[in-house]
Amino acid sequence: MDPIPPELFLESYPPGIRRACERLRAVVKRAVPDAIERVRPGWRLIGYDIPVGNRTRYFAFVWPEPEHAHMGWEHGILMDDPEHILRGAHINLRKVRYVTYEAGEAIPEKTLVDYTRHAATIAAMSRGERMARMLDRD
Repeated sequence: MDPIPPELFLESYPPGIRRACERLRAVVKRAVPDAIERVRPGWRLIGYDIPVGNRTRYFAFVWPEPEHAHMGWEHGILMDDPEHILRGAHINLRKVRYVTYEAGEAIPEKTLVDYTRHAATIAAMSRGERMARMLDRD
């Protein structure tokens, strides 16, 4: 199966949501230029992997919905959150954290670049390093 281009994937969403998703995609590209972008049709989102050695690790996503757009990070529970913007703990997500924006809402790009770089650093850690980080946070 040929990969779906993100632009084609986003076509079915309202224009304001597409614009928000394009801005969030640009944040990821600015934060982690070597991130590998791929539509994950089963999850209905655009996912990002980073190269780690001869493999890749999933670390971030842009998830459009008809009423808003999410940006999230796979190991968000381990991320620092100085701006107190991360969501997900309130619905008992095990490790993912995310932010949500409505069409036309201001997107704090610099903050999200910093968060995304931090997420990539955490994803590149070994499982043991991530576990140690988790234990240090408790």
